[in-house]
Amino acid sequence: MAYEHILYEVSDRIATITLNRPDRMNAWTPTMERDVRHAMEASSADDNVRVIVLTGAGRAFCAGADMDALKGLDPNDVGRASNLPPFDMNRRPDWQTRYGFYPSIAKPVIAMLNGATAGIGLVHALYCDLRFAADNTVFTTAFARRGLIAEHGISWMLPRIVGHAHALDLLLSARRVSSDEALRIGLVNRLCSPEKLREETYAYARDLADFVSPSAMAVIKRQLYEVPFQTLAEATIEANREMMVALNGSDFREGVASFMEKRPPRFTGR
Repeated sequence: MAYEHILYEVSDRIATITLNRPDRMNAWTPTMERDVRHAMEASSADDNVRVIVLTGAGRAFCAGADMDALKGLDPNDVGRASNLPPFDMNRRPDWQTRYGFYPSIAKPVIAMLNGATAGIGLVHALYCDLRFAADNTVFTTAFARRGLIAEHGISWMLPRIVGHAHALDLLLSARRVSSDEALRIGLVNRLCSPEKLREETYAYARDLADFVSPSAMAVIKRQLYEVPFQTLAEATIEANREMMVALNGSDFREGVASFMEKRPPRFTGR
């Protein structure tokens, strides 16, 4: 597929999806929505990809929705599903929404936040599994200052990342949050200097791609995103079931063999 508003590349088993409207601070558009969703699904299905990095071109990650597009937005658009893939009855409905599909991607998704992260840009960053940010990044939910509400499930996801009180603060005030505060409240996992952000993010991604079982990562990710819908007993039963599968898998045998032989693992994801 030819992408219009993103760049897509795969190297060293890491897929990089770059929002590519640097002249508009990567302001979000329907075209970008289509491109990102397709690239994420393609990365998930590609056996040559083990980790996905989502970032922005230029000096911003994503400064929010394109204001020109918002001016003529049909209020009914938020409820439309014209760009969504067919509903899959074998997958949790919660992770088949317009933007909340990242937890269904069977690989780690790292948001490399290289600058302003606002509005719908913050929504996408929150749905990623990990967030590494430049230490000059500024965050804002933005919605309340535009007369809008907490959109696209951010009212569910944000409290699970930063806690109820911090989520209320960020959503009600829509104030600007510094990178230092974002780290303190758990909004991001790691801060790096702008010059070191790419190096540190890809060092982490390569470590996952080279030394961690892809089958284990897929199951662990699924386990953690199932937890909000489970009791402790259900989570334990599911873990026991998955452990039996893992113990019979080639990745387990390779993990033990590579440890005993003191060599890098050669995981296949099976």
